[in-house]
Amino acid sequence: MKLTVNGEQQALDLEPRVTLLDALRDHLGLVGSKKGCDHGQCGACTVLIDGQRVYSCLTLAVMQEDKAIITIEGLAKGKTLHPVQAAFIENDGLQCGYCTPGQICASVALLDEVKRGCASVITPDLARPPELAELSEAEIKERLSGNLCRCSAYNGIVAAVQQVMGQTPPSPAATVMVKERQEMLT
Repeated sequence: MKLTVNGEQQALDLEPRVTLLDALRDHLGLVGSKKGCDHGQCGACTVLIDGQRVYSCLTLAVMQEDKAIITIEGLAKGKTLHPVQAAFIENDGLQCGYCTPGQICASVALLDEVKRGCASVITPDLARPPELAELSEAEIKERLSGNLCRCSAYNGIVAAVQQVMGQTPPSPAATVMVKERQEMLT
């Protein structure tokens, strides 16, 4: 079979039951996509197939012939990082880094989906999907909800997406708000 991965055609001799994730990691040496849960529940293996985000652990490699597969390794152009990759670094959108490749691929797909006018489950007006400049933090979180981060770098991830969209991300300094119950004050 032949797969087009990161713009290059790759000839592989695989059993029909091999997942795309295993083909990428074990047969092509592209280890950026991570095997987290291997059940499509964490998103660490997210790649782009024909521009759509896909959990590579849930799809068979043989099903991807004649499709364009982009992994985290294929986002940068030479030594120039993709804008989402650069924004993740600038906004501390990673900690241990295990989920980062999937988070970045999902974020790239999110931006493309919004540009194409795709709504999410929380889009208030389906007749008027949000533009990038007006996409809310809640929309970003919903659209990335299939990708988990055990280190909880979510604030940096959201800030990175906001930066790439042209929004001003919130300050990285945490704001702590404590409200005491009324009866404790008396």
